[in-house]
Amino acid sequence: MRAVVIHRYGGPEEFRTETVPEPVAGPGQVLIDVTLAGLNYADLKCRTGEYARYPLPAVLGADVVGRRRGDGRRVAALLRAGGGYAQVACAETAYTVEVPDAVGDEQALALLEQGATAYGALTLAGRLRPGETVAVTSAAGGVGHLAVQLARELGAGRVLAMASTPAKREFARSLGADRALDPEDPDLAGRIAESGGVDLFVDLVGGRVLRAGLAGLAPFGRLLSVGARGGPEESFSVDELADRSAGLLGFWLHHVLEDRALFAGIADRLFRLAAERRLVARIDRTVPLSGVAGAHRALAARETMGKVLVDVRR
Repeated sequence: MRAVVIHRYGGPEEFRTETVPEPVAGPGQVLIDVTLAGLNYADLKCRTGEYARYPLPAVLGADVVGRRRGDGRRVAALLRAGGGYAQVACAETAYTVEVPDAVGDEQALALLEQGATAYGALTLAGRLRPGETVAVTSAAGGVGHLAVQLARELGAGRVLAMASTPAKREFARSLGADRALDPEDPDLAGRIAESGGVDLFVDLVGGRVLRAGLAGLAPFGRLLSVGARGGPEESFSVDELADRSAGLLGFWLHHVLEDRALFAGIADRLFRLAAERRLVARIDRTVPLSGVAGAHRALAARETMGKVLVDVRR
């Protein structure tokens, strides 16, 4: 099969498109003839060895959609050990879900990992209640743009979005955000407070943006970090939290995946919303296998909005 391989950790120039043996499925696993693979921000850190160090040579890629061998059913899957940038992927059966006919491959793939992350963050960790004000950082990104839509779907009273460029802020408003803010604004906390404070601050950035979120929380608000690693300034003292009657939370999709019923239920909810066009993932671009390096560069430079896909057949 054809796959994009790295032989050492480093920059995008390390990617090579090669012919490699197909994976072999073990107990509790299935093979998938891949149609599309997803590109995620975590892939950038996997490429450099900062996030997960796979045995080399390695094929990266954490999510795919395609046909399951054996029955030919259309499925989407999350790959805990990588392997997505290839024409055939090996997935754990427990991390694989069937895709309904009413949902296309692009939407299914764009919703599975990022959508499950956004939904789990809002409902399981954030415990969003109807009428509350929600803020979402990186609101034009793969997770963020879905979180804006889902916050509305779940009954949020107001939604604030943070995005780095005017075009991205306009995109966030088109998704239903009541207000879009510049995360580089030196008075970001003040801008958040002008909206009456935030009940749930969903952060995918970290650093000073997370700090501004704390300052802009309403009493009894929750600060929720979703995979961001912004350095020492993310640390908060108990006194800082107590002064605002605030909660500090984290979310990791791993804990959803370990509960098959929970994971399948969330996927089903996302696919039903997609089938009804109440949740729409934006596809930024679809690249061939030879375009993976360029797509990594674009994602690192924050040039993308929504989901980046890899057509492994090209």
